[in-house]
Amino acid sequence: MNHTLLVELLTEELPPKALAKLGDAFAAGILNGLKSRDFLEADSVVTSFATPRRLAVSISKVRATSPDKSIREKVLPVSVALDAEGRATAPLTKKLAALAQAIKIDEIKVSELERASDGKAESLFYTYTAPGTALHAGLQAALEDTAGKLPIPKVMSYQRPDGSTVQFVRPAHKLIALHGKDIVPVALLGLTAGRTTLGHRFLSQGELTIAAADDYAAALEAQGKVIPSVATRKETIRAALLAKANGDTVLMPEALLDEVSALVEWPVVYECKFEDAFLSVPQECLILTMQTNQKYFALTDAHSRLRSRFLIVSNLETPDPQHIIGGNERVVRPRLSDAKFFFEQDKKKKLADRLPGLANVVYHNKLGTQAQRTERVKTLAGKIAKALNSDVALAERGALLAKTDLLTDMVGEFPELQGIMGTYYARHDGEHEEVALTASEHYQPRFAGDALPSTQTGTAVALADKLETLIGIWGIGLQPTGDRDPFALRRHALGVLRMLLEKRLPLSINTLLQDTVLLFAGNANFKDPAAEVAVFMLDRLRGLLRERGYTQNEVEAVVAQNPDRLDNIIERLNAVQAFAALPEAESLAAANKRITNILKKTDGTTVEVSKSLLKEAAEEGLYAAIVQLRPQVDAAFAKGDFTSTLKTLAHLRNDVDAFFDGVMVMADDEQLRNNRIALLSSLHGMMNQVADISKLAA
Repeated sequence: MNHTLLVELLTEELPPKALAKLGDAFAAGILNGLKSRDFLEADSVVTSFATPRRLAVSISKVRATSPDKSIREKVLPVSVALDAEGRATAPLTKKLAALAQAIKIDEIKVSELERASDGKAESLFYTYTAPGTALHAGLQAALEDTAGKLPIPKVMSYQRPDGSTVQFVRPAHKLIALHGKDIVPVALLGLTAGRTTLGHRFLSQGELTIAAADDYAAALEAQGKVIPSVATRKETIRAALLAKANGDTVLMPEALLDEVSALVEWPVVYECKFEDAFLSVPQECLILTMQTNQKYFALTDAHSRLRSRFLIVSNLETPDPQHIIGGNERVVRPRLSDAKFFFEQDKKKKLADRLPGLANVVYHNKLGTQAQRTERVKTLAGKIAKALNSDVALAERGALLAKTDLLTDMVGEFPELQGIMGTYYARHDGEHEEVALTASEHYQPRFAGDALPSTQTGTAVALADKLETLIGIWGIGLQPTGDRDPFALRRHALGVLRMLLEKRLPLSINTLLQDTVLLFAGNANFKDPAAEVAVFMLDRLRGLLRERGYTQNEVEAVVAQNPDRLDNIIERLNAVQAFAALPEAESLAAANKRITNILKKTDGTTVEVSKSLLKEAAEEGLYAAIVQLRPQVDAAFAKGDFTSTLKTLAHLRNDVDAFFDGVMVMADDEQLRNNRIALLSSLHGMMNQVADISKLAA
């Protein structure tokens, strides 16, 4: 019979950051274990539960016994099983006896065997029906497999009351295994399955009996004061936080919500406050200390300014929460005081005065100190700023001070604030606003979708910082390999590409790479990686453009030309898209591909087209069309009107088709052959100014 199966393992408090993964793995392990043993229906539904003290799973439509199976087993090759007269050999007799014992029957006769090919040789096969397995046996195996493969961050050894030693993520106290209303007799970690569990440590009334598997979640919530679903608890917390915000904005990053959801079984939100005097500290510091150290939720007003009240998620519901509120207010005060102290102390020393200290911070043992790195970034940022016609002095100053906040007490306590604190301290020191912003902006973009630097100075330093890392780390042999990229060089490359692309910067990629390589002159550990990095960046560019909706062929048409600048690449792609939609596109792309292949076979030198050597009407027609259209194509290209450039080429279709239909390019006459190759070369150059349209050919 099919019923819902419930399995729950009650434990001591589980590690909160691992809870969701443990819950999912527990549910998936049991589901897959039962599925592989044929206990589930096609439409069985699995529900995962996980709380700070339990891992559980509910699966609908689980069979009490798995179906009987017809098994066809290869016995032996005929050449081994039978002698020349067709009688059973000793190996066959022995094999049949062992098989009969394994499947628990008295005897298997030779006459019951099937003779067939196994794909290589003729063999003997025996087909029999294996009876189904009882659920308790299948679940026992699934439980043991699952427990042994859970993603446990650190295994704990503990002793059971009987003196046996058990290893698990935390001590386990109870095991439930119910199939419908019936207990499934399984055991795990020294526990025998039953139907009792425990609810909330303080809000429930001791042991809770689960009458049937389908009653689990409702009974645990109503009687045990436990919300067993991680997702439901998380959304309950989210809704309660929003309800308590009273019009303010709740800062609730998903990671914090996930962690708090793993700390409570019956979440209740309370409002707390701290003294307004702490608001003189940069709000990022206060927010971070509340989130990281205390798991509190900060509030901001309509202008995104931090409020002096915050929200906590408690595991206790009480009509008089003042002792809970007061306790949390007392706990957060020293943390905020520390932040205020660090901020006030840091302001006593200017960022510029911290520069000598960078010489004591090792960047990489093969690349020197942070002071040496800062000088490299400063030099490169100045060159980039000059190329962008922006203020070189500001770029160099911004690069010089960008890393100095690493030496402050605040960043030492909260490394996540590097850059952010640099901006605050630079403003306090009276630095130019663009220099101050550069302290934080030079890290941008930090991740996919992150904002780009808002200023020219920030952009120049951000490019310099990422290029120095990319070339420097690659140059000492630490380039990405497979899935390993410990220095985030892929992210740095994508950051450079995004700035060049989205800000339409008129900068040469090769010049940027070569200028960066020069920074490491004289370093014996360094080998010029510019060529490899250029290829690496183009590969990242392909992915970046595909993410923006362009097809692989469209992207390849542009990127295959190894573009050195990206400021007009979007216009080129849009032009390729528009050209590809034309009815003439397919024919011209195929012709261009053919021309490319022909030109590859030549020695690479071409002569001017001689009009007197045009013998065929089709080549005369193509030559005339090229002469007529070239001024329009060149003019459109010069204006950056790439769409018109490519669309004008559509007028060549009939002449190109006629040429390939009626003209033998590789003629025996050398003069004719060279002239026709020169004609095709001229056409090829005109067709591929914007993109390699041969890449559009199927």
